[in-house]
Amino acid sequence: MHSNHLLLEEPIRMASILESSKSTFFPAMSRIVGTLGINSQSVETISACLKAGMSVARFDFSWGDAEFHQKTLENLKIAIKSTKKLCAVMLDTVGPELQVVNKSERPISLQEETLVVLTPDQDKEATSNLLPINFSGLSKVVKKGDTIFIGQYLFTGSETTSVWLEVTEVNGEEVVCLIKNSATLSGPLYTLHVSQIRIDLPTLTDKDKEVISTWGVRNNIDFLSLSYTRHAEDVRHAREFLSKLGDLNQTQIFAKIENVEGLNHFDEILQEADGIILSRGNLGIDLPPEKVFLFQKAAVYKCNMAGKPAVVTRVVDSMTDNLRPTRAEATDVANAILDGSDAILLGAETLRGLYPVETISIVGKICAEAEKVFNQDLYFKRAVKYVGEPMTHLESIASSAVRAAIKVKASVIICFTSSGRAARLIAKYRPTMPVLSVVIPRVKTNQLRWKFSGAFEARQSLIVRGLFPMLADPRHPAESTGATNESILKVALDYGKSSGVIKSHDRLVICQKIGDASVVKIIELED
Repeated sequence: MHSNHLLLEEPIRMASILESSKSTFFPAMSRIVGTLGINSQSVETISACLKAGMSVARFDFSWGDAEFHQKTLENLKIAIKSTKKLCAVMLDTVGPELQVVNKSERPISLQEETLVVLTPDQDKEATSNLLPINFSGLSKVVKKGDTIFIGQYLFTGSETTSVWLEVTEVNGEEVVCLIKNSATLSGPLYTLHVSQIRIDLPTLTDKDKEVISTWGVRNNIDFLSLSYTRHAEDVRHAREFLSKLGDLNQTQIFAKIENVEGLNHFDEILQEADGIILSRGNLGIDLPPEKVFLFQKAAVYKCNMAGKPAVVTRVVDSMTDNLRPTRAEATDVANAILDGSDAILLGAETLRGLYPVETISIVGKICAEAEKVFNQDLYFKRAVKYVGEPMTHLESIASSAVRAAIKVKASVIICFTSSGRAARLIAKYRPTMPVLSVVIPRVKTNQLRWKFSGAFEARQSLIVRGLFPMLADPRHPAESTGATNESILKVALDYGKSSGVIKSHDRLVICQKIGDASVVKIIELED
C-alpha cells in the first residue's frame, strides 16, 4: 500500500480562517453516519440529527434487542417524513466479538499488578479475580506475553473503564493475566480484544443471520456493515446469504476492517465489497498507534481509486461527554476528509453520547471547511492516471462531466441514472460542486405484480461524498428522450432552486442518456 500526499490547496488565505461558517441546505459534501441508540431514539432528536447532516442511520446489534431497534427505526421514518430529509439504514452485525459475561452487571474493580483469570465458564460470577467470557477457544490461541484489552463497548479511550492485561499463564481452558492498569468495569457490555490473534469464529454468526433474515428483511436495509471482515470470502458468503432474502439481494455490503488479518487481505476484500469501514477503535488495538494513520491513508486512497466509499470511525470520542471536540479530534476529522474519505461514522458519540445533534453539526462543519481546501486538481489527475487508457465509455463520460463542470464553474452537476452507477462514477472524481443524482425508476415484474426500482439506489448514494439523490416520477422511463427529459430536468432544477444550490444565471452540467448515446451538456439558466 502506498500512502498518498496531503491533498491541500495552497496558499490558504489567512483571512478565510476568521470568516464564519455559512449554513447551507447541504451542510457538507461528505456524509455522516450516525449510530442511533439510547440518547438518540426520540423523533425530536432524530429529526434534529437529520437536519444537522446525518444521511445514514446505523443500527448496531451488539447493543440493544430487535424490539428496541424497531422502535428507533419507526421513529426514524416519522422524522424523515417531517423533515423531508432522505436517510439510509445500515445494519451493523456483531460478528466474532469476544465479550465479558457479567450477569449481575455489578461494577468489577480490577487492581494494577494483580492477577485475573479469564474463563469460558459463563455460569460463574464475574469478580475482581475471575472474568467469564463467551469464547471457549481463547486458551488455544494465546501464549505467555500476549496483550489483551478489555473495554466498555464503543470505548472512547478516556474512560477509567478500560484495562490492559498481559497473559502470564495458560491453565487448561483458563487464561491467567496480569492487570497492567487499575480500572472498574461498569456497564452492560464489555468487549475483549487480543492483539493480532485469529479468533476461530465465523464472521457472519448464527445470531447475525437471524437478525438479518428477520429485522433486516422486514425493514429492507440499505447497507450491511460486516464486522470483523478478515477475507474476501467473508463478503462473498454474506452476499450469498443476502441473495436468498428477497429485496436484500440489493443490499450493499460494507466490509469493516478491524484487525491485522483484514488489513493483510485488504485488496481482495475491497474488490468484493461495495464499500469499506475503517474501524479505527479495534485497529488501534491490533496495530501499533504509530501505524494506524498509515493504514488509513493507504486504505482510503485504494477505495478512492476503486470508486468505492471509504468510511472512517472514531473521530470525536470526547464529544460523548463534552460539547466540543479536542483540537486533535477536530484536526483528525479534517485530515480524514483531506485523505479522501466519503463519510465519517459516529458511534458512542450519538449512541450513548450526551450531545448527538451537536456532534453531527460540528463534524459536518469541520468536513465542509476541509472540503474548501481539498486539492481537487491533484486528485482528479491522479484518478485519471490510475484508470489509464483506453477508458471505459462510462468512465470517460463521468470524468468529462467533472472536468467540464470545473472549467465552466458550474454550480451543480445533474445526472440522470437508473442504477446509480453513472452518478457514483461522477462522484468518484470528487467534483467541487454537488452532484444531483436524479434516479429514474424502472418497472420490474415477477409475472404476479409490478414493482418499481429506484428507492434502494437513491438511498445507497447517501454514503457517497458529494452525491445528493432525488427520485424522479416513475411514469418517466429510464431511456426517455426529448420532452420527457426536459420534464425531469425541470423537476431537478426546481429542487435545486428550492434547496439553494441553483440560482439564476448559474451554469449547470447535465449528464444523461439519450437513446444509446451518453451526453454531457452545459446549460446556463436565465432569470
